[in-house]
Amino acid sequence: MSTSRTKGPSWRAPLRAGLVVAGAAALALVTSGVAFAHVTAQPGVATKGSYAKIAFRVPTESATAGTVKLQVTLPTDHPIPSVLTTPMPGWTAATAKVPLNPPVETDDGKVTEAVHTVTWTAQPGTRVGPGQFADFEVNLGALPDNTDSLVMPAVQTYDDGTVVSWDQTQTPGGPEPEHPAPTLRLVDGSGGAHDMAAAGQTEATSAGMHDHGATTAAAGDAKSGGGADNTARWLGGIGLVVGALGLGLGAGAVARTRRIGRSG
Repeated sequence: MSTSRTKGPSWRAPLRAGLVVAGAAALALVTSGVAFAHVTAQPGVATKGSYAKIAFRVPTESATAGTVKLQVTLPTDHPIPSVLTTPMPGWTAATAKVPLNPPVETDDGKVTEAVHTVTWTAQPGTRVGPGQFADFEVNLGALPDNTDSLVMPAVQTYDDGTVVSWDQTQTPGGPEPEHPAPTLRLVDGSGGAHDMAAAGQTEATSAGMHDHGATTAAAGDAKSGGGADNTARWLGGIGLVVGALGLGLGAGAVARTRRIGRSG
């Protein structure tokens, strides 16, 4: 009797360990999906004083509603003289300017006003549906050379009336806020290539995804190809594999413990 009582807990411990590993993998899968749901600037780094094509990547977080409007606010303390949008099927883009005081001197002369907001609005029947994202492109220049970053708050509107503001700034060394504002990091031209390469694999992956037609997600549920973020899919697959390994380790330990118990 005493022998059977001591054997019981011996197989429960490895099983619990396997369940803990699987749970941790599932948690990592969930949190990775949340991290990739932010509205971001892609790529997140550009060279000071240059012209750069930036895409505001907008994922739809809702399981039922679709994104039908995006408004991005550009900084007035570091104004950008030229802001051009890219035509997107099913969407209209509008810019609003503000006067600059003092004006900004450029190679083309004095600039007395600059774009302050860019607003993309979906036409009827178009939206970025659940599980999809879209890239809203702008060409910006010349980028300022007297700051290391541009914070560009965004407001995302869904077709069920929900409005999400991505306007929180991150404190250096602090945790990431719940709704971080899209931010473009600016680097010196001399070290730009090195710094842009060091910005991380995520930005490089995002640029490659755009080349394969990421913008077509904006054409709507019926009109567009759409698609989920490939990076998130890879992370999801890794999480499932790790979870399966954890359960397998736990089950294997249980089986070995029972065989040892029978032989004893």
